[in-house]
Amino acid sequence: MSTEPSRALSGQRSVARKLALQALYRWQLNECPWQDLIQEFHDAQDMARADREYFRELVEGVWREREALDAGLSQWTDRVPALLDPIEHAILLIGTYELRHRPDVPYRVAINEAVTLAKRFGATDGHKYVNAVLDRAARVLRPNEH
Repeated sequence: MSTEPSRALSGQRSVARKLALQALYRWQLNECPWQDLIQEFHDAQDMARADREYFRELVEGVWREREALDAGLSQWTDRVPALLDPIEHAILLIGTYELRHRPDVPYRVAINEAVTLAKRFGATDGHKYVNAVLDRAARVLRPNEH
């Protein structure tokens, strides 16, 4: 049995997460309906390599559930979500969304993907913060898996 389809899907989802991060960062700077973000990123350079449906689910899901996701984050962070760095906030929103709504994504994958994004786009040690917050979230949201 080949693992290529799952590797391909994993790579496409990683690209979808990166684009969702960019869209949600943009949204934090200039709020708009989620549909505008989908349209704006439709022709993004990396979109051809992304899982478009997963990108859409992440952007729409975080947009629709931001208040609930932020309420959860406020339990696991040392500051209110509004004071988080916008990049790290967007990463934490994506990670928390996946932990809550995508049981098909193992919690370690959700955390590792978030840490990878934080290393690439976040502040110097932001990945350590993202890792710690999502680890605390996973203990609550995925107690049987953690």
